[in-house]
Amino acid sequence: MSISEIESKIRELRQLQALVDEAESEMETIKDALKAHMGDSEELRAGEYKVTWKTVTASRLDTAALRKAIPDVAAAFTRTTTTRRFCVA
Repeated sequence: MSISEIESKIRELRQLQALVDEAESEMETIKDALKAHMGDSEELRAGEYKVTWKTVTASRLDTAALRKAIPDVAAAFTRTTTTRRFCVA
């Protein structure tokens, strides 16, 4: 690809990302309105649609506390991964 083609692709990518961001913002606004209507209810039915908003409890390992309390054990079970991050600035 030439530099002008690359610039064009990046411009298009940024425009599409702006559309995605706008759509996600609109989605969150709609979700917030539905949640406000639901209040403490966990389920809402409207015609063919069923919306649920339930409390979920999860247990997660506090790795920072583990490293501080038992650093040898934390080091023994720590796995390092490598990824590539794509960013347009």
